[in-house]
Amino acid sequence: MPLPVWLPESGSGPGIVLIQEIFGLDGYLRGVAEKLAALGYVVAVPELFHRFQPGWVGEHDEAGIQKSMEVVGNLDFPLAVQDVVKSVQYLRGLPEVTGGVGVLGFCLGGTLAYAAAVASDPDTAVSFYGSGVPDQIGTLDQVSCPILFHFGTEDSFITEYQKVVDAVAEHEGAEIALEPAGHAFLNHLGPWYDKDAADRAWDLTAAFLARTLPA
Repeated sequence: MPLPVWLPESGSGPGIVLIQEIFGLDGYLRGVAEKLAALGYVVAVPELFHRFQPGWVGEHDEAGIQKSMEVVGNLDFPLAVQDVVKSVQYLRGLPEVTGGVGVLGFCLGGTLAYAAAVASDPDTAVSFYGSGVPDQIGTLDQVSCPILFHFGTEDSFITEYQKVVDAVAEHEGAEIALEPAGHAFLNHLGPWYDKDAADRAWDLTAAFLARTLPA
């Protein structure tokens, strides 16, 4: 599985497995990897579609979104969770990784970040608008690391985020941030981008990582 790695300027630091949306390793995700590296993290991005659509990069227009939805329909979710878990293990073995390793994902990746936190032991986790999270949130008691959820209250794809709000209230170490925005509001290449919401969510995420996985 291809696993490109970004290093911080110092050459070493804690690790973050950055998990893609349905669009693959596009310009947006590369930009996020660069921003995380600038914060001092060693960042790895597993290519989740490597078994059936290697190198996939989708466009963010209507046709591109439709095609990306068709591609992601081939994904074996349990295998993808294991890809993320193995990526965490791989980062932990790199000499450049000098601290813990966290997971951070958007959309599809937000669901996988949560599932990987349930299935394994990352040191921290951030889940952005994972559409599968509300239906899986009953497993939150299996998450042992700090975890931050982000959702948009105007997200037409995720209408049951209140389930996550309620579960977080009962789970020490879990946090949730809600923005008055739609789906994928952080992705500046997509149709739902909301700069104000994106800036607030990123600042919260950077502060959360600084607390739970300091670089």
